[in-house]
Amino acid sequence: MPTPSTGSTGAFTLPGEAGYEALTLKLAERWGADVIRDSDGTQLSEEIINAGYGIYSTLCIIRDHNGWASKNPDKLQQTFLITSPKVAVQDYISIYLLEDFFAEQFRVNDSREAFKYWQVYDRTTGAEVPKEQWNYDRESGNVVLTGITPWHKYTVSFMAYRIWEEISMYNHTTNHWDKEHLMQIDPMYKGTRQYLLDWMEDWCGEHQATTVVRFTSLFYNFAWIWGSSGQNRHLFSDWGSYDFTVSARGLDLFAEQYGYSLTAEDFVNGGKYRVSHIPAEQRKLDYMAFINDFVIGFGKQLIDIVHKHGKLAYVFYDDSWVGAEPYNDRFGEFGFDGMIKCVFSGYEARLCSGVKVETHEIRLHPYLFPVGLGGAPTFMEGGNPTLDAKQYWINIRRALLREPVDRIGLGGYLHLVEPYPDFCAYIEKIADEFREIKELHRQGQPYHIKTKVAVLHSWGKLRSWTLSGHFHETYMNDLIHINEALSGLPVEVRFIDFGDVRQGALQEVDVVINAGSAGSAWSGGDHWKDSQAVDALTEWVYKGGALIGVNQPSAVDGYDHYFRLAHVLGVDEDTGARVAHGKWAYEVQPVQGLVPDGVSLTPKNGVYLTDGAAAVVHEAEGKLSLTVNSFGKGKGIYLPSFAFSWENTRLLLNLIRYAGNELEETRYLPDNLYTECAYYPQSKRLVVINNSGQPQQTTIETDYGPQVVELEAFDTVIRVIGESNG
Repeated sequence: MPTPSTGSTGAFTLPGEAGYEALTLKLAERWGADVIRDSDGTQLSEEIINAGYGIYSTLCIIRDHNGWASKNPDKLQQTFLITSPKVAVQDYISIYLLEDFFAEQFRVNDSREAFKYWQVYDRTTGAEVPKEQWNYDRESGNVVLTGITPWHKYTVSFMAYRIWEEISMYNHTTNHWDKEHLMQIDPMYKGTRQYLLDWMEDWCGEHQATTVVRFTSLFYNFAWIWGSSGQNRHLFSDWGSYDFTVSARGLDLFAEQYGYSLTAEDFVNGGKYRVSHIPAEQRKLDYMAFINDFVIGFGKQLIDIVHKHGKLAYVFYDDSWVGAEPYNDRFGEFGFDGMIKCVFSGYEARLCSGVKVETHEIRLHPYLFPVGLGGAPTFMEGGNPTLDAKQYWINIRRALLREPVDRIGLGGYLHLVEPYPDFCAYIEKIADEFREIKELHRQGQPYHIKTKVAVLHSWGKLRSWTLSGHFHETYMNDLIHINEALSGLPVEVRFIDFGDVRQGALQEVDVVINAGSAGSAWSGGDHWKDSQAVDALTEWVYKGGALIGVNQPSAVDGYDHYFRLAHVLGVDEDTGARVAHGKWAYEVQPVQGLVPDGVSLTPKNGVYLTDGAAAVVHEAEGKLSLTVNSFGKGKGIYLPSFAFSWENTRLLLNLIRYAGNELEETRYLPDNLYTECAYYPQSKRLVVINNSGQPQQTTIETDYGPQVVELEAFDTVIRVIGESNG
């Protein structure tokens, strides 16, 4: 194995590129790579393959089969679509099915098998229109409704083939790929499964040099529906959605197995879709279980072929991951040897690190593409990839200090880095830094405070560390900001659901966080109608636990208070029913050392003290923005909002310490909130990081006396404190 000129080696995956052999091998040596991979749109030459490195081969199992797909157009993947509501001005109306949708993504599936699942609805009354009152004209692509009620709104829900695989479509339009439109085939059909099993066998035989088959996820993409108008191109996207798993064959099999039939409305939900941000009804949970069972069963067959050929199988958790939930109790049945996760943020690194596989690998940003996900320039004029890398790394690094992963790497077009020597130098620094952190974890776990935290929402462990998307897609939700703050704190964190609450999980934690908008999966929605869960939380807090509620915690209509745990929190929200009621006056009562300077907490209108007993610790804009309520031996803490910042992250840590009666314990907590640290007792190493773009000085109380540390912008300092155990 070639050795780099400086630093350590290994645990780094480099994207190679045929035609740039010298650059590939030079950077592999410089960055200490032990593996070279291909990427979508690149290949590895024989010179690279035979250079002595491990080889990852990127494989999207359901695309790049256009020849077979063209001969089997009825085996393409599908989805339900719903037209925009149209108002009838007379007793008939004609609705063009694909008017709102990107024509290059969809084709109507009007086969007999699919047509039986089409539905037409009167959205004014909510009633389904009988099939005798509508007809589909295949030539025009219109559905014509007759005998209907003027001035009512109507929609058509229909099944459509997806004729351009969405990730390929995105790369084509964003990164200017000039290649044929790749289609995706559906293994729900027996003929597709046999084709893919034969293809996998042949592929493994032809790629002798491949050491790891990197499945670009498995079979089904997250939902990403594109629109016909450039003003609203992305009509709907949900990284946790199962909408793109639909087929007539699958729905028929589901009905046979579960004893009832699903309908188009079960998916489109009047145009709202069954988004991951809303608690799932049993019908959706049944369908998710059905798809997971299928994906695990067929996925294992493919992985067994890979193993038979002496190769490892890793899964890339991002694009076509649906049905391969990594925190599903059945995930281990696949037999994957490793998981790869692309990461922008700390919580995504934690998502990867907690999965039960042998190897955890994260793909760093920025990707080696001309532009980033938002279309901003990266490796092109106007871009600053080095600054991008620093800003991503400071969030990821703090998470890796708490829980390790085994490998890091990059993806994309390696030749783009040639004009950016500062980027190459910074990646070298990251690679060496990562390997140092990994070694510290190998020697022993870092110190953490005693207080244990659980995050409570309706998905629980299944959606640990995620809200079905990257930070830039779910940034408006309080909980994703809380997850990001938690990802680098010296605190044990777990994710629980309401069933866990009923089954005694509260006895294993000291603090429960419930955060989100009313009705959402993250606040809990109708799960709060379960009095058993309310009773369990009430008793737990009364006996010494602490509840931190954010935004609209425990909110549900139909009870004496909007927040079902208002008696614990000491606050509630007026949704309009109490506009004539008086409000308790209060004075702000600061708690020494609790609220750092510079915190930013946005208050909510309508939040009020229920009985005047809760202490208002902080206010903003003349409204309460942080309250603490004593309830028995425990506490109810309320925040109307939470947005990730270094000041607010320190506030969250202080609240957890305060809730767990550890606010006075300051060991291994830097006094400068723009810095954080991790202490590894077994190796006596103190790692201090600067999360800001400015030089910082920080003092840290340790078991060996105070440590004063000077850090450059974005810097990491590793210091030995006390004698090493060797």
